[in-house]
Amino acid sequence: MLRRLRLAVLALTATLALSGCGYNEFQKLDEEVKASWAEVLNQYQRRADLIPNVVATVKGEASFEQDTLTKVIEARSKATSIQATPELINDPAAFQKFQAAQGELTGALSRLMVVAEQYPSLKANQAFQDLRVQLEGTENRVTVARNRYIKTVADYNVLARSFPNNLTAMVFGYQVKPTFTVQNEAEISQPPAVNFDKPAVK
Repeated sequence: MLRRLRLAVLALTATLALSGCGYNEFQKLDEEVKASWAEVLNQYQRRADLIPNVVATVKGEASFEQDTLTKVIEARSKATSIQATPELINDPAAFQKFQAAQGELTGALSRLMVVAEQYPSLKANQAFQDLRVQLEGTENRVTVARNRYIKTVADYNVLARSFPNNLTAMVFGYQVKPTFTVQNEAEISQPPAVNFDKPAVK
């Protein structure tokens, strides 16, 4: 009986010690980071799935810039070739490579949409307009998912760097996680322009 009581006290002491040093908070935030990362990947995949239909529709425009199409196709291939596993968020080098590939695809898509504005027949194509709306919505969802990931990782990293939680991080292997970076912070909240309301370029 006394032995059980001692074990119970020891377990309670260990629980309080772990709670006081941030262990439970690490568990919570680590799960939140994983969930927000999964949503980022989900939205990027949604975008990747839309691109073949966009490219196929644009190919119907005989005089469309082939170089622009080729860059979109190549950028999509590069972005989807990177295995985006949950472990990617614990590998800064792999994360940076993933981010660069997605950024390249974003740029190629933006260029495609700008060029498409010069073709009245594409602007009048209902199938293309539907795809444009879907793509625009997806880019917005990508932005929202990225922002959530950035916020969640920031909360996690602050915990991992703060004393005495940094000691807990060292003991249990909770390392600082990489996050999205941009040249201009305002770009985080601004999805690529997908606007077909401008007049065609003469």
